[in-house]
Amino acid sequence: MAIQGGDADLLLGVVVLAGASVQRMAGIGFALVAAPALALMLGPAQGVLLANCAAGAISAIGLATSWRQVRPAAMLPLIAAAACSVPLGAWVADRLPAPQLLAAMGALVSVAVLLVMRGTRVAALRGPGGALAAGAASGFMNASAGVGGPAISLYALNAGWTVREFVPNAQLYGLLVNLLSIAVKGGPRLAGPAWLAVLAALVAGAVIGRALAERVPETPARRFVLLLALAGGVTTLLKGLSGL
Repeated sequence: MAIQGGDADLLLGVVVLAGASVQRMAGIGFALVAAPALALMLGPAQGVLLANCAAGAISAIGLATSWRQVRPAAMLPLIAAAACSVPLGAWVADRLPAPQLLAAMGALVSVAVLLVMRGTRVAALRGPGGALAAGAASGFMNASAGVGGPAISLYALNAGWTVREFVPNAQLYGLLVNLLSIAVKGGPRLAGPAWLAVLAALVAGAVIGRALAERVPETPARRFVLLLALAGGVTTLLKGLSGL
């Protein structure tokens, strides 16, 4: 559905601000926090497109100050696998009716969050094969539901990456995979005022997220983000099921 009116633009800005702040603070999380709400506000197709655009933009902002810590060789198999699965995710999303897409999106977010919260260890996510599997799953989920981050988080957890290693590499991955998703699907259709609200929220979120990263302990911040994402995923799942 289309966004109309100043109140709707303000609400859109608040959602993007929350997602951008989380992403800038933790390296991932924009889609987990914002994508379910965007899907409910704009419809699943346009909501995912906006999540792709905004997550890519905030990843680029974060990467501008952390690119020296990126490990290109480690990220190459993840990005290559995602590039192969993004078109499939876009194809599936384009053919599912809106209620089914909302339900699938909510289920993917909820399951992914629960796996990350549990710190699930999966032997198949270790080594080069694990990188390819995680990248393929992430690319599919990013294009279909806007939530590619959890698969990369699980890979990093099983590969033994530290938070300091993970954040800059997640920014690079988020930038490139969201650009791939946009290239395959196109950009969202928003009115001018809505775009202004989104851009202002991205800039403000980048500033707020950087400040929070320096002040908020990692463990409670991570727990809060995941609980917020789980609430959004469950809400989206229920909304989709109610429309079936």
